[in-house]
Amino acid sequence: MNLRNILVGVKSIGAYAPKNILTNKDFESMVDTTDEWITRRTGIKQRHIADNEEFTSDLAYNAGKIALERAGLEAKDLDAIIVATLSPDYFAMPSTACVVAKKLGVSDIMAFDISAACTGFIYLLEVARGLILSGKKNILIIGAEKISSILDYSDRSTCVLFGDGAGAAVVSVVEKNPIIDIHTASNGEYEDYLYTKRGKDFNNPIGLKLEMRGNEVFKVAVNTLANDVEDILKKNNIKPNDIDLFIPHQANLRIIKHVQEKLGFSDSQCALCVDKYGNTSAASIPMAMNDMYEQGRLKNGSLILLDAFGGGFTWGSALLYFDGK
Repeated sequence: MNLRNILVGVKSIGAYAPKNILTNKDFESMVDTTDEWITRRTGIKQRHIADNEEFTSDLAYNAGKIALERAGLEAKDLDAIIVATLSPDYFAMPSTACVVAKKLGVSDIMAFDISAACTGFIYLLEVARGLILSGKKNILIIGAEKISSILDYSDRSTCVLFGDGAGAAVVSVVEKNPIIDIHTASNGEYEDYLYTKRGKDFNNPIGLKLEMRGNEVFKVAVNTLANDVEDILKKNNIKPNDIDLFIPHQANLRIIKHVQEKLGFSDSQCALCVDKYGNTSAASIPMAMNDMYEQGRLKNGSLILLDAFGGGFTWGSALLYFDGK
């Protein structure tokens, strides 16, 4: 096989959301807020929350099983499992990907985590494509988050925004419908705009808390996302109306609408599920892809554009055809 000539594509998509649902009305008895305020400011109506005994690896495992089944593969066919998460089962080690591999019943394959916050899934695509081009055949990538485990439910500025869930995809060698291009980038100058704060007690390193400077994040995100999409479309000589589905990170409806309008995408082109799941960070884009797939809007050969922005700051976009059945 001439590795320079192979095509790399996304063979399947799958997702899993915990059964428990926390609505905006529920928050009215928890913090000083209202359903109307949350909806108007974010577009979020509800979010799924994992049980205490349900871990990030469980969410990832359930999403991964669906993606494998839809790709017509078994876990033994995988060369690697990679998980993007900011809420891993363990601090530092073992990786959530290793735990997922165990739950899928496979060993002796590469398994590791990456940390790129809400841009995690696009980073996963970049890494998986590189592994395929180096000779691997099938990579399971999963964005999975139990963000409820690092939220302060007395902080109304953050706790209403996030939810739990996982989305997975199989990246493989394909005969058609490849990944066209991926852009990924970062800027650590903004590290204190969105971060997980750790206390000084290293005997309790998982005592984390998510903190965010919302207005500042909003301003940087809107401009960065729009510019990145314009760049990847121009580089590949593709017009906005050529795109079948624009699938942005589902963080905030106002951000999505700003970017959508600036780029000229129609409502029929834009995927929206932030009202159902809230911000699920690295799981956001694959969960949105899965919603589009199950609604029949994401089909074999669909040209899709992914776009995300997250803590770090990290950001990225991906232009690809979907090769799922």
